Amino acid sequence: MSSAEQHKDKLMHDLNQVIRDAEDLLRNTEQQGSEGFKSAKERFEHTLRNAKAEVARIEDLVVTRTRDAAKATDVYVKENPWQSAGIAAGVGLLVGLLIGRSR
Repeated sequence: MSSAEQHKDKLMHDLNQVIRDAEDLLRNTEQQGSEGFKSAKERFEHTLRNAKAEVARIEDLVVTRTRDAAKATDVYVKENPWQSAGIAAGVGLLVGLLIGRSR
């Protein structure tokens, strides 16, 4: 399993836990002074903090990978300008043909 998939699975687990904790919190609202309410609220806050941290980690990972891909593309284009122009022309031709067929 890739790192991105592991992060996605952890995020989904945390979000599901947030939902479960919110349900517990709502069930215990009628006894707001009770220990069950305080415990559910603490679990909810803890899970929410973990979910926010995981979202931030995934965002950083995506930004880093996007930046790396952009740098690699830039280096490739600078090292192979004619090949890059040929690829761009081919893609443009293909898109033009697809657009022309759809009309």
